[in-house]
Amino acid sequence: MDRLPHEKGFHVSWDQLHRDARALAWRLQDARPEAGWRAVVAITRGGMAPAMIVARELDIRTVDTISVKSYNHQTQAEPRIIKSPDMEMVGDGSGVLVVDDLVDTGRTLEVVKAAMPKAHIATVYAKPQGRPQVDTFITEVSQDTWIFFPWDMALQYVKPYHGADD
Repeated sequence: MDRLPHEKGFHVSWDQLHRDARALAWRLQDARPEAGWRAVVAITRGGMAPAMIVARELDIRTVDTISVKSYNHQTQAEPRIIKSPDMEMVGDGSGVLVVDDLVDTGRTLEVVKAAMPKAHIATVYAKPQGRPQVDTFITEVSQDTWIFFPWDMALQYVKPYHGADD
């Protein structure tokens, strides 16, 4: 049976994202540099909610963003930085925690690592192709799974997978 790309989906609720981001924070406690984390840099837009939760859990008060555009809807394009963090503050990334929701192919993180080569990269979810770009993550999903985040969804009726032919 053939499926549309969205039918092999991993749907993440706000509650699940919150639990997984807190689990990421707990895991990051063991990766904490001796001098502590200097800052969190969220990869916008998807990394903003997890970064806020991680920053709260780890009591990190300095938070900034880096915006890398690598998708046009569901099609991946050449990644490019469209907004940098305060580079005087983040420097080479030493003591900086970069947080994103997901690593897919790893191309976005390649761009981020080039800008902050010593930063610690953490994602909530990881796909196998991008996994080598991440230092810490919580859940791995298959490469052909599309993750639906809560900010991309609305509640609506879904036809059952089997049965109930209308």
